[in-house]
Amino acid sequence: MTDENQSDNFSPRVNTCLLGHEAAEQMLLNAWKNNSLHNSWLISGTQGIGKATLAYRFARFLLAADETRKEIYTSLAIGADNPVFKLMAGNAHPDFKVIERDYIDTDRKKILKAIKSGEAMAEDELKTLKKSAVIRIDDVRTIHEFLSHKSASDGWRVVIVDSIDEMNLAGANAILKILEEPPYKTVIILISHNPGKLLPTIKSRCAKLHLAPLKAEIVASLLRRYRPELNEDKIKKLAKLSEGSIGKALNYADSDAVSRYDDLAKLAQTGERFSLSQLLDFCTSAAADEESYFLNKEIILKFMTDSIKSMNNGAELISVWEDAIKIFDETERLNLDKRQALLNILNNLCKRIKNAD
Repeated sequence: MTDENQSDNFSPRVNTCLLGHEAAEQMLLNAWKNNSLHNSWLISGTQGIGKATLAYRFARFLLAADETRKEIYTSLAIGADNPVFKLMAGNAHPDFKVIERDYIDTDRKKILKAIKSGEAMAEDELKTLKKSAVIRIDDVRTIHEFLSHKSASDGWRVVIVDSIDEMNLAGANAILKILEEPPYKTVIILISHNPGKLLPTIKSRCAKLHLAPLKAEIVASLLRRYRPELNEDKIKKLAKLSEGSIGKALNYADSDAVSRYDDLAKLAQTGERFSLSQLLDFCTSAAADEESYFLNKEIILKFMTDSIKSMNNGAELISVWEDAIKIFDETERLNLDKRQALLNILNNLCKRIKNAD
C-alpha cells in the first residue's frame, strides 16, 4: 500500500496505488528475496481488480531494485520519480516489453500519421479508435526478438501479456514455446480473466497467483481517490454494483450505471402493469450503441442475480435469468436486433418478477 498523490492515473502503466492484494505482493517479494522466483507467472482473477496493476508494479520492482540490498525492501513499490518508472511509463525501457491487442490497421495508420505530423489527436477521435479482436501472432513473435538481446543492465528482463485470454490458438502455441525454455533472468507475466479456458500446457508451466475480488470498502476507498467528485451514497452503490472490481466501478461511475440500475428496478417493480412506453424508452437508450448495450447487459444480469438472492421465492427468476443468457448469446452470435433482445428479456422479467416476491 502506498500514499502517493490522489491525482495518480488509474492506468496500470503509471498507477502507483495497489490496495487489497498485499498477500500476493508479499508472495512475489519473498520469492525474489529467496532467489526462488519462477520464470513464468499466471496472474488471474475477475477483470478490473488490479491484476495488470500488480504485474506492472512487479515489473518495475524487478528492473529497479538493488539485488545486493534485498533486506531493505518491504514492498514492491517504486516511486514515480524513479528512472525505471519513467522509462516504463513511456514504454521506453529496453528490458521491458508488453504484448497486448494492437489497434486495427486503419486506426493504427491514423496514430502513426499523428505521430509523424507532431499533432496530438483530439480526445473525441481517440475514443473512436478500435483494437483488434485478438493479439496478433506477429506481435507474439516479437517476444523472441526481444529475448534474443542481452539485458541493457545485465539484470532482469520482463514481458507482460495483457491478456493471454485474447490470444487465438496460434498465439497461445507461440507463447507456449517461449514458456518451455525461458531465458535466464527473464520473467514472463501472463494476465488472465478466465484461466479455465487456457491451454493446460500453458497453465502447467506457470506459477499461479489468483487475486480475489476487492472488498467493498476497498473499492469505495479507491473510488474516493479516483473520482473525488462522487458523493458517499453513489460510492456505496457503485461499490456494491461492481462486485469487487474497481475497474468496473470506475466504468460504472463514468457511465452513470447507478441511475440505469435504479431505472431498471423501478420498471421491474411495476410487474405486469409496466408502462410500454417506459420499457421502449429504456431499451432504445440501452441499445443506442455497442458500449451502452454491453453496459446495460451487465446491469440487467446483475439486477436479476440480486433479485434471485433477495426475494423469498427467487428461484422463480432463475429461468428468466437462463432465458436472458440464451437471448444475449444468440443476439451477439447471430448479430440480431439488440433493442428487440432487450425488449424480450425485460418483458419476461416484468411479467415474472411479482411471482418471485
